[in-house]
Amino acid sequence: ADIAQRYRISKYPTLKLFRNGMMMKREYRGQRSVTAIADYIRQQKSNPIREVQDLEEISSLDRSRRNIVGYFEQKDSDNYRTFERVANILHDDCVFLSAFGDVSKAERFSGDNVIYKPPGENAPDMVYLGSLTNFDLIYAWTQDKCVPLVREITFENGEELTEEGLPFLILFHMKDDLESLEKFQQEVARQLISEKGTINFLHADCDKFRHPLLHIQKTPADCPVIAIDSFRHMYVFPDFSDLSVPGKLKQFVLDLHSGKLHREFHHGPDPTDVAPGQPIQDLASSPPESSFQKLAPSEHRYTLLREKDEL
Repeated sequence: ADIAQRYRISKYPTLKLFRNGMMMKREYRGQRSVTAIADYIRQQKSNPIREVQDLEEISSLDRSRRNIVGYFEQKDSDNYRTFERVANILHDDCVFLSAFGDVSKAERFSGDNVIYKPPGENAPDMVYLGSLTNFDLIYAWTQDKCVPLVREITFENGEELTEEGLPFLILFHMKDDLESLEKFQQEVARQLISEKGTINFLHADCDKFRHPLLHIQKTPADCPVIAIDSFRHMYVFPDFSDLSVPGKLKQFVLDLHSGKLHREFHHGPDPTDVAPGQPIQDLASSPPESSFQKLAPSEHRYTLLREKDEL
């Protein structure tokens, strides 16, 4: 039981990968066949860092991805070994590149250097300023850059996100509608950074997730739409245009935590929200059931543990 609790084992069979004594965030969720598991292990053994032979390669990077570039005097160094450890853990979240010796010299004016190149052609680079041999520091810095505050939910990572057990605050937007996504990201960072760890901030492609939209009586034509999925019910943010109203999005999330969203769906507005002299009505209603709960681990793939005593 203590091992299951320590490593967050909630179903069987669970296959987790450890690197240098550290458990990786992503467990193996592929097919349970010899071929699939062997292919996964081969993939994990491949070098997560691409060596750059010419700095011109840096200027042609895919700027839709998050890129971490390390410039080192030599490969056989403590600095690079620490960088390698970090890359082994976070290579699913970032693209890691390295340059050595004469190739990297122009970028090493103050010694070995690690740079983060965020998505976007005009996004400014960020420089790591801590010790390159301090694994904890550089790992925390890199994780902060590689794992965005607002993540995209897909059918591939839905099970993983659902299993984290936090409610979802989701922006549904058309894939090419980056303006709405940017506004949502800005307001989440501005209003909800203190709620990180109590709710997952996500965005989803309206076309791919038509079913959850239908669940809340919306279609892709209504996008962008913001909703909360509590894994019991789904609640819709009234109006996307209110997103930039100070505190509006935060209040929506706080109303989830306080139970107000649930109460009002079942019984109408709270008494405190009713004008003086206006009769209080108990308006029975039923909010849509959770749609993303269906992405949780399937009983067909796992033996789900319903009682902790079964451990």
